[in-house]
Amino acid sequence: MKYQLTTLVLGEVSREMRGTIFQMKTLRSAPHYFEVSVPHQVMVGEERHTIDGREVVFDLKGYPPDILLIQTTTEVPDIFSEDIFTLEEQIYNQCREILERHGGNRRFSEMYSIFEVAGYKGDPEQFMPHASRMASLLKSERVELDPREVEYTLATQIKYARHDLAIIDWDGAFLFDIEGVFAPTVELLTLANVQLLRHRITDRRLDEHLERMASLVKTMPKKLSIFRPTAKEIDRQLEEIVRYRMLAIQAFQTVEREIKLIGDWYSARIFDIAARKFKILEWRDSIKEKLEFIEDIYTIVVENFGLSRKDRAEFAQIIFFFILQIGWLALIILEFIYFTR
Repeated sequence: MKYQLTTLVLGEVSREMRGTIFQMKTLRSAPHYFEVSVPHQVMVGEERHTIDGREVVFDLKGYPPDILLIQTTTEVPDIFSEDIFTLEEQIYNQCREILERHGGNRRFSEMYSIFEVAGYKGDPEQFMPHASRMASLLKSERVELDPREVEYTLATQIKYARHDLAIIDWDGAFLFDIEGVFAPTVELLTLANVQLLRHRITDRRLDEHLERMASLVKTMPKKLSIFRPTAKEIDRQLEEIVRYRMLAIQAFQTVEREIKLIGDWYSARIFDIAARKFKILEWRDSIKEKLEFIEDIYTIVVENFGLSRKDRAEFAQIIFFFILQIGWLALIILEFIYFTR
């Protein structure tokens, strides 16, 4: 029997992630284009630290341009023991330190634990006597959960072959595979966490746009003119939000388009379960609504307080015509003086 604990910590960093492209292994029941259809990681490096008397390798990977992944896989004597909570917490503490050293922000990070069981005989249902502990690990709760909560937690699962099983929850997953082929499934769970983190980052940036807009409105005079810098600032902000909206929608579609290429295969089903658990669809809809709301605000501000390019052109024509009339009047006066001398 072989037990492993895999931990994932993903965070936004200030510098661009660069490194050697990491080629993902093909998952069972995936088409030939699977390996090129999903976003690739880049290998950034590794660190080794002693955790609870054992050496743990911390693999540093990245999802360009700004997502750092810190991943560990540790073999443990018993995945269902109480000691797993302590080991998991110590590994996460070290991951947070690594993330901060690379310019990451703890507030905008995701943590995920994957408990792996291999080398057993028979069906994975033989481990169901540990259901209560499994649910507690998936919930990151040391307390004993209510039987109904245990049943609800373990209900989200998928079987492909007779002797394997995947149970997926918000904070973690249990993977059972006789042969111990966990890497492709771990990759898909990582990808779902990346998408969740990117949605959170996008939501934060939209909030920043709202704050800047609120500050701009507070300092805005009741009437704007082409001689005031605020009018140009509104135009600049409007162009910025339209550009950012395009980039955000493009980012939303990238992962979903690539996942859809896989079709109704085992890999797509795994990702779909994780996405539903992470409420990714709800995040996406909420962000789209916020994007439309912010764009509407900018449009209203421009229509009510700003001067459009057409307005500026008409205003310039009026001024030019006025100057021209003054010039003609001056010529008439000069001619009158000349002929009356």
